[in-house]
Amino acid sequence: MQVYFVCFVPFVVTIFSSLRESTVANPFNWLNDELASLETRSLVRGRREVQSLAGGCCQIDGRKLWNFAGNDYLGFVRDPVVIAAAQDALNEGVGAGASALVTGRTHWHAELEQRLAEFKGTEAAILFPTGFAANFGTIVSLVGSEDIVFCDRLNHASLIDGARHSKARFRVYPHCNMNALRTELEKSAEFRRRLIVTDSLFSMDGDVAPLAELTSLAEQFNSMLLVDEAHATGIFGDRGTGLLEAQNVKSGNVVAVGTLSKAIGAQGGFVAGSQSFCDWLWNTARTSMFSTALAPPICAAAQASLKLIETEPHRREWLRSASLRVVEALRSQEWEIPDGVDGPIIPVLTGTPENTIKLSKQLQQQGLLVAAIRPPTVPQGKSRLRISLSHAHGEEGVEALIQAFEKFMSPI
Repeated sequence: MQVYFVCFVPFVVTIFSSLRESTVANPFNWLNDELASLETRSLVRGRREVQSLAGGCCQIDGRKLWNFAGNDYLGFVRDPVVIAAAQDALNEGVGAGASALVTGRTHWHAELEQRLAEFKGTEAAILFPTGFAANFGTIVSLVGSEDIVFCDRLNHASLIDGARHSKARFRVYPHCNMNALRTELEKSAEFRRRLIVTDSLFSMDGDVAPLAELTSLAEQFNSMLLVDEAHATGIFGDRGTGLLEAQNVKSGNVVAVGTLSKAIGAQGGFVAGSQSFCDWLWNTARTSMFSTALAPPICAAAQASLKLIETEPHRREWLRSASLRVVEALRSQEWEIPDGVDGPIIPVLTGTPENTIKLSKQLQQQGLLVAAIRPPTVPQGKSRLRISLSHAHGEEGVEALIQAFEKFMSPI
């Protein structure tokens, strides 16, 4: 009997262990169901490998396409002058090696910050690892639980997320509705600080914020105004510095945020303002303090791009002209393009995610890569094809785009 018991115990332990393992729930079991739900709503985003090519083109699965999905508005990503600047800096090392606050701020970073301040006409500037980090970190450094943030309904996610994370009271006003914003500001007297945040050129709608009116309201109600110039930098204004310049906005209430990853063709974000403001961000913005600094070759490339923006205005002039031509042509073909589109971002409203995906695939079959934008990036019922023009496309690319929409597509 004793021998039987000794043999039986391991067997029982094995059985109970097996049962226990089979009844323990996998905490990730929900993933497949949620992904399947996204798939049924045409909201799954797949991964693909894209190779950048010269002339505003790319290669996907061995096939060359016109790339109308990127943000390289001035064609600097593959510009030989910009590449040469990055290669020269590469001789001093690949990465920064630490956060800028610790040991990662090289002379490349210092020179670029000074250059950006001169470019934007401010006392100082501070770099961030991304444009998202610049918006998010700046908002959280400016306001807290005793304060209030006013946010345009169509602002970029980085502005919205920063406002929510700040713990400040959060008020969303209808897109570019200054009367609604004024009403909210009139009710905000009890708050310690007030902050208005807006894109200057809206990334999914391609229209422009009324910056002069926003600045006037900010001054009237003693509010701070943060303007994200991500998609406007390099494109607007006589000097190409953005829409603040183009709308002749000059105010001590305004903070300018920008990115190096769109028209400038590099990577990273920046904030330009007074010296005291940039000093405050240097000491409080966690997205800068706890991130490794930008790679020095990136800083060198950005400086080269800034010089080209100033010395080659024909790039942005051609881009603005080409944008107007595409909008007029597509509207004449009866495609639905929202009012107010001004610049290289041209949304073509397509209704449902399913229709948007279908049209995007048809365009790709005809040699064009055009982004299919669906919820949650845009509201329900507002899915769209988002055309992004680049100086690198030239007349050939623009004509290919117009002909593809005319010959192979039919409006909804």
